[in-house]
Amino acid sequence: MFWQDRPVLVTGGASFIGSHIVDALVERGAQVRAVDNLSSGTVANIQKHVSTRRLEWIEGDLLDADTMRRAVSGMSIVFHLAADHGGRGYVDLHQAGPASNLALDGMLFDGCYRANVDKIVFASSGCVYPNYLQQDTHEQLFLSEDKVGPPYDADNMYGWAKLMGEMTLKAFYRDRGMKSAACRYFTVYGERGHENHAVIAMIAKAFIRQDPFEVWGDGAQVRNWTYVGDIVDGTILAAEKIDDATAVNLGTMERVTVLDAVKLVMEYSGHRANLAFRADMPVGPLNRVADSSLAKKLLGWQPKVKFADGLRRTLEWYFATKDRDEICRTLARRLTER
Repeated sequence: MFWQDRPVLVTGGASFIGSHIVDALVERGAQVRAVDNLSSGTVANIQKHVSTRRLEWIEGDLLDADTMRRAVSGMSIVFHLAADHGGRGYVDLHQAGPASNLALDGMLFDGCYRANVDKIVFASSGCVYPNYLQQDTHEQLFLSEDKVGPPYDADNMYGWAKLMGEMTLKAFYRDRGMKSAACRYFTVYGERGHENHAVIAMIAKAFIRQDPFEVWGDGAQVRNWTYVGDIVDGTILAAEKIDDATAVNLGTMERVTVLDAVKLVMEYSGHRANLAFRADMPVGPLNRVADSSLAKKLLGWQPKVKFADGLRRTLEWYFATKDRDEICRTLARRLTER
């Protein structure tokens, strides 16, 4: 089997998506190592693997050269998810933090090359797509991979760093033969998600019975929220099937407005409230939806979980695991911080 006993590193392995990738790799029999500085992740996400010693755990910051070298040493494949990142509130309102990803990615890629890592799988983002393409909510827009190109217009510092990461990997493949793949994640949601991402934020507002229920913007923004389990499947397939630094979209082609998502959250939670539209809050591009046909062609991947089903799963998890008093105290900060 491809993964059995293969030494694999997951950077950001205690984070939302990273911890789900850890789960999948452990299940496939890989020898998994995870590294995380816990700036947004939590050991609780991977505790079962730490406790059973099915995971080698390193708590540390990859911007520290010694930590980075220790993390990549002896690895066959590196899934690179570590980043200074967040949802729309964080990406729009914080620039210096995501700027550090430029140094982080460069150091890690060079460290992997020097350590003779076989392949890097890079967690990129829909934020690499030009903002100017994504402003008309009435357009049936699907962003294909070839739409990333001059004139570049990435989404804030976070998007520019992801774009530079992709370009760096292409250069490493072309100049040094280092294998890699880049997965452009589109608006991921699911269990273990954070309130600074829109779907979890909506669920949190219903959980604390917020009234009026605040909606950022006018609710017409179009997204293709993609369930974390589908993202994990696509990322692992990219590791198996792409060597040449090709970037592929991982995102459903379901077009869902923010307002429609809010209505579903209210229906599933039984929360009835007036809506308050916040024109003063960040909304990002107005029309962001992936074209996932290349992933289907190269990987045989297509999302399995419809938004309505994934949303119900995520809401049930949130309501079963969170403390209402704590969320009431901290939600305002969580919406824009890590």
